[in-house]
Amino acid sequence: MKLTSRFGLSVALATPFDSDGNIAIEAMIAQARRSLAAGCSSVTLFGTTGEGSSVGNGERERVLAAFLDAGIAPGNIIVGVLVDAAEDAAMQAAQALSRGARNILLAPPSYFKNVSDDGVFQWFSNVFALLGDTARDIIVYNLPSLTMVPLSVSLIGRLRTAFPHIVTGVKDSSGDWPYTEALLEAHSDLIILVGDERHLARAVRLGGQGAISGMANFVPHELKPMAEEGKDDSRVADFVLELLKHPVVPAVKAMVARTTSEETWIAVRPPLTSISGEARAQLALAFDNLFRSKAA
Repeated sequence: MKLTSRFGLSVALATPFDSDGNIAIEAMIAQARRSLAAGCSSVTLFGTTGEGSSVGNGERERVLAAFLDAGIAPGNIIVGVLVDAAEDAAMQAAQALSRGARNILLAPPSYFKNVSDDGVFQWFSNVFALLGDTARDIIVYNLPSLTMVPLSVSLIGRLRTAFPHIVTGVKDSSGDWPYTEALLEAHSDLIILVGDERHLARAVRLGGQGAISGMANFVPHELKPMAEEGKDDSRVADFVLELLKHPVVPAVKAMVARTTSEETWIAVRPPLTSISGEARAQLALAFDNLFRSKAA
């Protein structure tokens, strides 16, 4: 059964930090509002771009409460969960689901490497058991370049068969087109989202439902037709290659700083480090050559 509605474009919201290393919540809310006004259908908090693995439980609760108090609808919020202990994953997911979050973006545990599909399946099963009746709208997160725990197409099949009302989608950030294509072919009735913007438009044309994208922090208008209509934009693909010349999260945050003129965005949390001023200048030049030189 094909899905009849489009997930659209969710911004993988970056997390700004002030000079004391605390989350700059007002700046984060302002960026969320800009993203929604630019056509993003939702904001994803605490994902990879949002340095979710470096954000504590208390901080997560404060940020989410502040977003809701600021009038950002819970149905426009997706929350990333990037932890290893099933109990912690369930706690973070429950915290967001109880406040009405649209989805949970749930990554597999990643401390232990070379684990089996059976082990990963059991971990997800344990998380869902701890959530109980509150479990819903889980998007499982395939990001093997960071987790080194790939979610095979067959494992996703097992999860959606065992938990048909819980596992509703996959975010694929593998950057592996044959895998993405196989995922789309096997699971066309799941919400398949593509994290690698180079493959986004092609995936949408084959039934993909959109994207959770870090680049949406600074080029949402350009990404929206790719995520919703499957329209190619070679500038986006070319700029992905520029980002990949640097540590990606600090590079994305450097671009947010440039497009907002707010230096707060440059800071990252350890163990990440910010990219150099020279690297920021290189990115800015590449960006201007691609996006600012095209005639309106």
